[in-house]
Amino acid sequence: MTGYGIGDVASVELSDSEQELLDTIGADSIQSSLMAEAIISVSETDEVLGPISKISAHKDAGSYHRAFSVLLFDSKNRLLLQRRASDKVTFPGVWANSCCSHPLHSENELIENNALGVKNAAIRKLEQELGISPETLSTNDFHFITKMRYSARMNETWIEREIDHILVAQADVEIKANPNEVSEIAWVSYEELEDLLLEEEPKNGSIAPWFRCIAARIMTEDWWGAIGNASALAEIADDKIHDMGDVTHMLPEAVGAGLNISVLEVKPLVEQRIMSSLMSSRHERLASAMTHLIHGGGKRLRATLPWLVGKAVGDSHSGMLDVGAAIETVHNFTLVHDDIMDDDDIRRGRNAVHIEFDLPTAINAGDAMLAIAFERLVQAEGLEAEDVAALVNRIAWMVRRVSEGQQMDIEFEDELAVSEDDYIEMIEGKTAVMFLTCAEIGARMAGADQDTIDCMADWGLAVGLCFQLMDDLIDVLSDSDVLGKPAGSDVAQGKRTLMVIHALAQPDSDDKTTLLAALGKGDEADAEAIEAALQALGNLGSIEYAKQRAVEYHAKAHACLDRIPQGPAMRALRELTDFQLKRIS
Repeated sequence: MTGYGIGDVASVELSDSEQELLDTIGADSIQSSLMAEAIISVSETDEVLGPISKISAHKDAGSYHRAFSVLLFDSKNRLLLQRRASDKVTFPGVWANSCCSHPLHSENELIENNALGVKNAAIRKLEQELGISPETLSTNDFHFITKMRYSARMNETWIEREIDHILVAQADVEIKANPNEVSEIAWVSYEELEDLLLEEEPKNGSIAPWFRCIAARIMTEDWWGAIGNASALAEIADDKIHDMGDVTHMLPEAVGAGLNISVLEVKPLVEQRIMSSLMSSRHERLASAMTHLIHGGGKRLRATLPWLVGKAVGDSHSGMLDVGAAIETVHNFTLVHDDIMDDDDIRRGRNAVHIEFDLPTAINAGDAMLAIAFERLVQAEGLEAEDVAALVNRIAWMVRRVSEGQQMDIEFEDELAVSEDDYIEMIEGKTAVMFLTCAEIGARMAGADQDTIDCMADWGLAVGLCFQLMDDLIDVLSDSDVLGKPAGSDVAQGKRTLMVIHALAQPDSDDKTTLLAALGKGDEADAEAIEAALQALGNLGSIEYAKQRAVEYHAKAHACLDRIPQGPAMRALRELTDFQLKRIS
């Protein structure tokens, strides 16, 4: 290890776009080389998935990777802190623990027995960052204490998503800090660190979110008392992965990501949960039918919403992803049955489940998906036993409200005299209640107060109502290729959308007659008749009226967000509020 050089480690060749990004932000040649290092991609449970470049693991949505945090104490029981250099690509200028970096995807640093791989990596990085000679420390000097999982975003482009292995060592060392890595160092006592953590406005740089998690949430006073005592440190050690969730809000200057990147951060994790639950069926055909729509893709807005809301109003954790997976499974169950009831052959550009398989299998698959959703729900991580019953009850209420909304939708097709209030009640059950429930549960699981929970429920309801109004409009204003189903199918099926309700309330006219000629005629209404009916909706002012109502709910949703403290995660919720409206603006 002596004479460590950047070129001595495993690396991944950067793409032209990655190198261009580094050039754009002014990264020097050393930091650019470091971003090409081959680090270890891992699952949520720290299972090795393979090599990944450092830049890929930290850019945009990022990816979970293995890391380590060294807490180095001297013989006076003072903890070494370092301030990251301004040249660092990620989190420059923040104060952190003694050394924090990544083991490489190499034979020497992949060793898991006795955490030897991360200890080897720690020795390598202590030399590279702080000039601490490898002859001063050996792997025997390091004590593995625990792991933690967290996400922390610096800005739209850069994020940390780590399974962090926490190591403790004690030694009096000579430090020759590398100015490209470290701008300052400080040795602090227990009391001095407490004072730093409690500073409301840091006088000399912010504290890195991961170190704040370690120092404030995991590291107790017992740790300090155990320094230098191998037996005492062994008693403190555990085999847990402490779930910190997203801790971006711990960095005062952090800038949150937009909706797309925020969803992509956790979408794969939610989809893994959905697929593992649905594929657990012992019957292959049933499992295939249940996963058919999941394979068709989707935005997964409902699935990720508890997490997005939770990190905006409180403390996020992986249990929110379990709940999101359960609600997304419920949503897909309703889609399977909706396509049967609506006689729709196409969903998300592919055959509906009852077309791809058969009608009895589709019905059975939907029933099984509902049961599996509740199985996933009660197994959610981070839930206290006493909270499970209330959560199950709330999701059950949601399913009942969705069914009631669907029944109203069915019955409306045979009624001409459907009022606007009836329609709002119907879409509240059929669509908006899922958004309400996701937002409400996300806030509750994050530990928010009741006013905030109620506010986020109101936001979810307003967003959901806006979404359904916009979905109805998109069915009228988009072509079949965009929709993934025939344009104007709602009119052909006789759906009592707000546009149709408004149009039927107008005085008799040629346009109203044209609409009635296609409304509810199903296959009897050819493409020309449907196109004429859609034109009639525009002529009657019904499309513009529906747009106005959607804008009203959009404004109400933003007013709800205005009542919540504005943190970095709020950006994604703002963009979600705008999402559907922008599709036809």
